[in-house]
Amino acid sequence: MKASLNDMGNCHRQFRNIYRRYNMRYVSIAEVKKILEKEQKNRELSSEQKFALEHAKNFAKLSMIKTNALIDELKKIEKMPEPVAYKIADLLPTHPDDIKVLFAKERVALNKEETDHILDLVKKHMG
Repeated sequence: MKASLNDMGNCHRQFRNIYRRYNMRYVSIAEVKKILEKEQKNRELSSEQKFALEHAKNFAKLSMIKTNALIDELKKIEKMPEPVAYKIADLLPTHPDDIKVLFAKERVALNKEETDHILDLVKKHMG
């Protein structure tokens, strides 16, 4: 059975309502790593949490401080949706096509200057 666009829109609205109700927020891979490492000192992690921690250790390329600084700068860009800012900070794209892929689901079109600005911010925080 295929989901219609209307069904997907309803699903997205339901997620947004749950997100708001439970005071959820986006977190970077670097923050997940820090949270789970701190929690590991206090108790035994579940197998899912151990797997998530191992994943975070393998893929967190920046410290949490550098990641948050990058996210803050990205969120200042007018067309930047918050989830995409976190995804950019996690993946650290190095090519304009990578940026285009991250914006593919968004109803936003970036021009070359905006894409280059995002890549410059990523380079700045990686260096």
